[in-house]
Amino acid sequence: MIRPVLTEIGIFLIPFVVYALFLAATRSGLFVQSSWPITIVARLVLAALVLVIAGLIGLAHFSGAAPDSTYIPAHIENGKLVPGRER
Repeated sequence: MIRPVLTEIGIFLIPFVVYALFLAATRSGLFVQSSWPITIVARLVLAALVLVIAGLIGLAHFSGAAPDSTYIPAHIENGKLVPGRER
């Protein structure tokens, strides 16, 4: 469960990292407050939220088993543990 959460946090941070790289490339003072006006930060937050929502939709749509599959839970056969699977 921690991997999807960290993935979404990473996706959220992408626009901020790209903007920071842009500031570093243009030598515009990365840590100067005037380089981070509220309008730019608001646009970065909006872009980050769009990316996170798209990531969550993609995760829900493309992960997991097929909708018509049947889950067979883990069980013991002939003294050996058979892991759960989709069929």
